[in-house]
Amino acid sequence: MRKRVVRTACRMCHGVCQVLVHLEGDRVVKVTGDPESVTSRGYICAKGRAAPELLYHPDRVLYPLRRAGRRGENRWERISWDEALDELAARLAAVRDESGPEYVGLVQGTGRPYENLFNRFANAFGTPNYTAPAHLCYLPRIMVNFFSMGFPLLPICDVYGLGGEMPACVVVWGCNITETGAADGMCGHMLRRAIEGAKRVIVVDPRRTGPAGKADHWLQIRPGTDGALALAMLNVIVAEDLIDHSFVRDYTTGFDELAEHVRGFTPEWAEGITRVAAEEIRAAARAYATIKPACIQWGNAVDQSMCNFQTSRALLILRAVTGNLDRPGADFFPPQVPGARHKTPFVDIAFSGMQFLPPEKRAVKVGGFDYPIMVTVQSPAFWRSIATGEPYRMRAVWIMGSNPLVTSTHSLEIEEALRKLEFVAVSDMFLTPTAQYADLFLPASTWLEYDEIHTSGGHTFSLLARRKVARVGDTLDDQEVIIRVANRLGLKEAFPWRSHRELSEWVLEGTGMSFEEFLERGILVGEPRYRKYEDPGFFLTPSGKFEIYCKTLEGMGVSPLPVYREPPLSPFSAPDLAREYPLILTSGAKVQPFFHGEFRMIPSLRERNPDPLVEIHPRTAAELGIEDGDWVWVETPENRVKMRARLFDGIAPDVVSAQHAWWFPEEGPPEYGWKKSSVNLLFGDTAYDPDTGSESLRSALCRVHKAV
Repeated sequence: MRKRVVRTACRMCHGVCQVLVHLEGDRVVKVTGDPESVTSRGYICAKGRAAPELLYHPDRVLYPLRRAGRRGENRWERISWDEALDELAARLAAVRDESGPEYVGLVQGTGRPYENLFNRFANAFGTPNYTAPAHLCYLPRIMVNFFSMGFPLLPICDVYGLGGEMPACVVVWGCNITETGAADGMCGHMLRRAIEGAKRVIVVDPRRTGPAGKADHWLQIRPGTDGALALAMLNVIVAEDLIDHSFVRDYTTGFDELAEHVRGFTPEWAEGITRVAAEEIRAAARAYATIKPACIQWGNAVDQSMCNFQTSRALLILRAVTGNLDRPGADFFPPQVPGARHKTPFVDIAFSGMQFLPPEKRAVKVGGFDYPIMVTVQSPAFWRSIATGEPYRMRAVWIMGSNPLVTSTHSLEIEEALRKLEFVAVSDMFLTPTAQYADLFLPASTWLEYDEIHTSGGHTFSLLARRKVARVGDTLDDQEVIIRVANRLGLKEAFPWRSHRELSEWVLEGTGMSFEEFLERGILVGEPRYRKYEDPGFFLTPSGKFEIYCKTLEGMGVSPLPVYREPPLSPFSAPDLAREYPLILTSGAKVQPFFHGEFRMIPSLRERNPDPLVEIHPRTAAELGIEDGDWVWVETPENRVKMRARLFDGIAPDVVSAQHAWWFPEEGPPEYGWKKSSVNLLFGDTAYDPDTGSESLRSALCRVHKAV
């Protein structure tokens, strides 16, 4: 049997790692790291190694399905792709023609290769009702860049040393990719290498992550108080004149207003909020400002609070006033591949299709424009409008790569909404609790089953080639499905391509390289260049500079300088509730075996984390009569879920950390046990971030007791 090895790019999480796929005949037998990879240098995590199990899993849906019974009966009939896509297009068109395009909603999961096309489809179709986890994942940081610098491209840690310098000081803020693998286009292995070589390491996290255990400064904040810490660090840096005077003078505006604004946010003020000693805050701020170059690797935890946008603004301003923007070894703006039409969100507006959203349609968006910074509908508002019919009830929803019954809050309301919809289409690889409500199921290909140009996560550091190495059943990649449906609906202006391959050729037109040539080459990397702010017109803000004080935000009714807001359910904001629910609940810390709600059915990954875990400090557990491994109830005023206790002294005694997105595929349809341990059942109505609609998923109140 012929053996061969194909170089490609993994997509078991955010898709930054290049790998080698080993085949015997036509069968994939293993996946290993690519030692020659520019982006991952041979690294591969457990998820990547488990890809063959995903590809050949016996429960994968391999053919399009139409519901043959009542919702939840798990009765399906196999149909052809032409039948499925004709039906989907006809149902969407009927709703549009009868009620208007806004009566069709689209739901996206976490960042995927299809996300730009799906967003483009919504805009071309005419519906403003597009929801995703964006309000509490990544997009707030994108928008911070847009308002501060005029463009949405995030600065990334220069952990590759592309400019000949590595970071001397590394700050890891609310991020644990060194343990989980990758996120936002950054490989955790590369960050780990940078940490090992840095002179100073600062970690901001309520949990003792791997880097925190070895850090020079572990700032163990009370969950949800990141904004207060960032403001106190700005206070120290401004008060002690540790700023980069030339950068602030020549390339920023609003520093004087900032200096006055942060005067009262002293480390002593922050100590009472964050629980981090004032002198430790000063030491960390001094280290970051003076040990250069310095970078900040921020993470998803920053996005999930009552002031996610404002906290991200403070962290971006920290970079600017210390001169740690776009210099070698600091945080820099990654190069784009010359001539390529990048598929990064909001970078190539022509590709994302934002121009196809008519202004008059924005006015009928369900709930989203209550939050001025967000460009998608806030998820709770989206589902509540269907459940209640206020301000109107959408009739049809297409869900792609998402299992919102376990990955979104207000889960029971989502279940009610799914029952009330006239038509539901789901694109996924497996039948999930959410997919059991589908009228039409469209089976998605795995990353091993199609050719693709993939940007390295959320950044434009490189274009990676993903190769088709196998085919199981009759599945299609989601991008192909979107294009075929768009063609059926006559959306030719936004979708001039007849196939995903034609789209890929279009992306590469300016490079002088065909898609086939690119697949053979495997990667295209832009030429790094630093201090681009010295170029006239680099900052695309009204002032032409980095706007510390943002008048555009002020005109929108948003604070032009960063502020701190206390979490809505905390010992300080809800002291009466805290007496009954005395523990602070932080949820959603990523674990390596899973990617949010995915892979619970993969044997080698489930073995690593067989049960839903809640971390409890040993002292607290002893007081509650709980031993390591006991099943416990985690309870809030909203609901309770059952989890297995893991004793962990790396959190504060009054904090518990619960895993998220749990369901049990082995328990079978229609519910797959999703109501047993899904932490999102614990979150109900509360105050949202007024700028973005974010939910405080890292700082609620709960109690824990042994399950009997």
